Amino acid sequence: MSRSGPRFDVVTIFPEMVTAALGYGVVGRALEAGGAQVATWDPRDYTSDRHRTVDDRPYGGGPGMVMKFEPLAAAVRAAKAERGDKAPVVYLSPQGRRFDDRRARELAATGAVLVCGRYEGVDERFVEACVDEELSIGDYVLSGGEPAAVVVLDAAIRLIPGVLGDENSAAEDSFATGILDCPHYTRPEEIEGRRVPEVLLSGDHAAISQWRLAEAQRRTRARRTDLLADESA
Repeated sequence: MSRSGPRFDVVTIFPEMVTAALGYGVVGRALEAGGAQVATWDPRDYTSDRHRTVDDRPYGGGPGMVMKFEPLAAAVRAAKAERGDKAPVVYLSPQGRRFDDRRARELAATGAVLVCGRYEGVDERFVEACVDEELSIGDYVLSGGEPAAVVVLDAAIRLIPGVLGDENSAAEDSFATGILDCPHYTRPEEIEGRRVPEVLLSGDHAAISQWRLAEAQRRTRARRTDLLADESA
């Protein structure tokens, strides 16, 4: 694996949350081999007060704190200056566009600067001035953007050529073809009265391919009809 893989920069006040989660499996091996690069930027390093303050009370009142413009903007600008490219600045937010396989594949090619919010969110002026897009990993709220950043990084890095041992693995994933993946089985042939489908033991590769496609379509109809609607749109 070459050492010229795409680069991802993560702006976070908890860099260890990100780096620790990425140290395992195929993603960890890709980072170690240079198939991808991840750098972290702590907004606290771009503060000017002795308390290294990155948040303050919201104007207009209300609960919680809001992350300040200046430390976030300075961290993002430092990351962009070191990168020297036009990779997108992505703010992980429950209000963003839904992250999906297509966007993961795009980021696998370009890399990105990922921004992790905390508390009640970030000063809206930071979004207006520094962010290219907002991405959400689901319709729920996390305590911070770090878990969402790890999801985006894992999904993107595993799609970089050479990261997976078998290039067909990513091509046959759920969502790669617009529908869910088919069921999978391994040894033994029977467990507690449940047998592996006979077609998978037949050695007939054409029949196996047809079965897998039919099962993927059946599973998608049962679990994610919205994907089929997307296909027909």
